[in-house]
Amino acid sequence: MRFLRPAAGLVATALCVAYLVWKVDLHKTLQVLRGADAALLLAAYAVLVAALLPLAWRWQRLLASRGVEEPYLRLLRSYFVAYALGQLLPTSLGGDATRIYDVARRRPDRRGAVTGSVIVERVLGGFATLALAAIGVVIAVGRYDVGPYLWLELGIALGAVVLGVLMFSRRERGALRTLGPVARLLRVERPARSLYEGVHAYRATPRLLVGLFGLTLLVQAFRVLTIYLAGRAAHVPLSAVPYFVMGPLLFLVMLVPFTINGLAVRESFFVSFLTQLGVGADRAFVTGFLYFLLSVALALPGTVLLGLGSVRGLARGREASG
Repeated sequence: MRFLRPAAGLVATALCVAYLVWKVDLHKTLQVLRGADAALLLAAYAVLVAALLPLAWRWQRLLASRGVEEPYLRLLRSYFVAYALGQLLPTSLGGDATRIYDVARRRPDRRGAVTGSVIVERVLGGFATLALAAIGVVIAVGRYDVGPYLWLELGIALGAVVLGVLMFSRRERGALRTLGPVARLLRVERPARSLYEGVHAYRATPRLLVGLFGLTLLVQAFRVLTIYLAGRAAHVPLSAVPYFVMGPLLFLVMLVPFTINGLAVRESFFVSFLTQLGVGADRAFVTGFLYFLLSVALALPGTVLLGLGSVRGLARGREASG
């Protein structure tokens, strides 16, 4: 079992690479890449960086509602560092773990509340992206042939609703207690209970959740705009509408815990989705690759912060030893 996940990751990566080699012409891809619009890429990067500012404030509000007071700039720093470390960890969930650790090590007695706040962030983000997808689906029906993806998003939306009911409904608490023996058998009862209580506690703050959902909806729309700008930089002749169908699925694809930072999986998804809309495989691949470059660039501020932190740590160590 210990080797199952790495093996699955290798198989998934190999299949995606084989798919890309089959679909993409390297010479044409390089030509498209050379002709990419740098100004549009800079605009997309600015949108990505700007989106982190309200997300850090959202996290601060969620923590404060549970009695955990943290300075805004410290949480913003944690977000940037999480994105930097997320480049080295499988899926964006690795970045979430670093944020939880960053706050919980200062508040060990509030670990459940800290973990719950990050999970609620994910729930808000999930419902916001699905809401955007619903809007995109309504507009896209009859205009774009992405039928299989629409059915997939419908299934995901239903699953998200079920998860929301389980996490926030008082009536379902009794049903979840039946899982207690299984959790004890797997030795995860205490962390699972702590996580559930941390999330369920937000049921008492509906106005806060509704307000933060609205904020998240706006932020997710800007994140989808980043994908659209990457497509325009690669001269993909599509409007922003199909990207609102594609975006939520891409965010979910990036959570698949098989490859580091979604390597090859992301590009395969771009090629699979965009070619159904008449886009050439080469431009579709370049769009995914440019989006990858933007994600790597978003890690630069966090990398600088990590470097400065290491330098300060070394300086303090020398002072202490001197």
